[in-house]
Amino acid sequence: MRAVFRSPGLAPSVVAPVVDAAHAIGLWQGGELSLFADGLQDLKARFGYAPQVLAITGTNGKTTVTSLTGQLVARAGKTVKVAGNIGPTLLDTLAEAMAHADMQVAQQDLEREEKQVTEPVNDARIEALQSADHEILDTPDGEEDEPRPQAPVAPAAVHPMAGALPQVWVLELSSFQLDSCEGFEPTAATVLNISQDHLDWHGSMAAYAAAKARIFGAQALMVLNREDPQVMAMRPQPVRVKLQKPLERACVTFGGDMPTRPGDFGIEVMNGMTWLVRALEADETRRRRKEEAEELHIQSLIPADALRIRGRHNAVNALAALALASHAGCALGPMLYGLREYRGEPHRVESVAIVHEVEYFDDSKGTNVGATVAALHGLGLDRRVVVILGGDGKGQDFGPLFEPVTRFARSVVLIGRDASRIREVLQGSGVPLQDAVDMDDAVAQAAALAQSGDAVLMSPACASFDMFDNYGHRAEVFRTAVARLAEVAGVSMEGGL
Repeated sequence: MRAVFRSPGLAPSVVAPVVDAAHAIGLWQGGELSLFADGLQDLKARFGYAPQVLAITGTNGKTTVTSLTGQLVARAGKTVKVAGNIGPTLLDTLAEAMAHADMQVAQQDLEREEKQVTEPVNDARIEALQSADHEILDTPDGEEDEPRPQAPVAPAAVHPMAGALPQVWVLELSSFQLDSCEGFEPTAATVLNISQDHLDWHGSMAAYAAAKARIFGAQALMVLNREDPQVMAMRPQPVRVKLQKPLERACVTFGGDMPTRPGDFGIEVMNGMTWLVRALEADETRRRRKEEAEELHIQSLIPADALRIRGRHNAVNALAALALASHAGCALGPMLYGLREYRGEPHRVESVAIVHEVEYFDDSKGTNVGATVAALHGLGLDRRVVVILGGDGKGQDFGPLFEPVTRFARSVVLIGRDASRIREVLQGSGVPLQDAVDMDDAVAQAAALAQSGDAVLMSPACASFDMFDNYGHRAEVFRTAVARLAEVAGVSMEGGL
C-alpha cells in the first residue's frame, strides 16, 4: 500500500481508524483536492506553470460566487477554468485542460514546421547578414577593438504548455473536500459565511468551521465576510517580530455595510440609491502618524439595482467575487460589465414570474436555515414576503428564522415533515402561520395571502427528500404551480402584468 485516498462522502469518524493507521506508518493520505494541488505543483516543476487559484467556500452562496467570479475573470480577458463542488470535478477539469493544452501545443508545433518547410530562402537577407558580420569582425589596423554593447537579456520564454493552460482557476470547495486536504495553497480564498449545516458529518460547529478555514492555506489572501463573527475569527493574530511591526496576514473584507479599511468592499446608500463600493486610501503618498486614522476615498462601483441577481445577499456575493477577481489582476471596468450580465444560478432566489403585481421566487436550493435567513434579508428590505417553509430539517435549529420572519414576513405557509417544529419556533412571532398539504396547496395559499408589491418566496430551510426526489424536483413542482397561476392571469412566466 502506498497511499490512502479519502472519499468526501465518508465522515471523519468513519475513516479515522484508517487515517490514523496510515499516519502511523508514514503513508500519504488525502483526497481529490490534495491530488489537484499535487497536479499543479507537478505542472509548475515541469513547465513553470503558475496560475492564479481563487477558492470559494461557505455554508451558502458558494455556487453563485464561484460562477460569478469565473464570469468576471473571463470578462476581464483572462483564460479561466471553473471546477469543484459546482461541477465538473477538479481532477476531470484538470485532465481536460491538460489534454486541450497538449493538442494546442502540438498544433502550434505542426504549424511552425510547415512554415519552415514552405518559407522560401531569401538570398538578399543572407547576404546582408554576412556583410554585417564581416564589418563587425574587420577592424582597422592599429585600433583596439572597443567593447561591444551588451545585448539586453531577453525574459525567460514561457513554456508553450504553460501558455496553453488556464491563467486562472476558480474553485468551489465543500467542507467535505477541505477536511481531507493537504498542501493546497490558493492565491486568494474566501469563506462567505458559516451557519449550521452537515453537523451529522463533521460532529460539531467547531469542526465544521475548522474544515472551512483550511481553504486559506498558509499564505493566500483572506477574503472575509466582516458581518460574520465566525468567519472573521479565522484571521490569525499578527506575528510579533523583534524590533519590527507585527506581521499581519493579508486580508480584504466585504459586507453589506460601509468599508472602513483601504481595499475593503461594501455597500453605501446615497440619495436613496444603494451602491456597491470599494474603499481606497485617500493619499497613498502621505505618511500618517501611528495614532492617526486612515483617510478613505469611497469609490462607487455599480448600483445594486443594475444587478440581475436580486436581494441584498446577492449584492454581498457580488462584492466577494469582485474582491477575488481583483486580486487575480482583473481590470475593474470589464468586471463591472460582467456583473451587469450575470443572471444567477437556478433555484437560488430565482425570479420565476410576476402575477398580479406579486413576484414569485424559487429558492429551492435553500436547504438550510442560513440560506433562508439570507434570502429573507435579501428580499425583505424592499418588500413584504410570504414565505413557504418546511421539509426535512436534518436536525437543525430553526431559531435563527424567528428574527427575519418577524421583521420581513407577511405570512408563513408550512409544508413537510418538520412543519410542526418550525411552527413551534415561530409561534410567538406575530406572523400568521398556515399549513399546506403539498406544494400546490402552498402556492395557492401564498398567492391568496400576498398583496400587491409583495414577494412569494419558496425557501424551505430544509432538505426536500421527505416529499420530493431532490431540490430540483421541488423547484419544478413549485414552478408548475406558479405557471398555472400565471396562465389563469394571462401573463408569461418571464414576468410582467
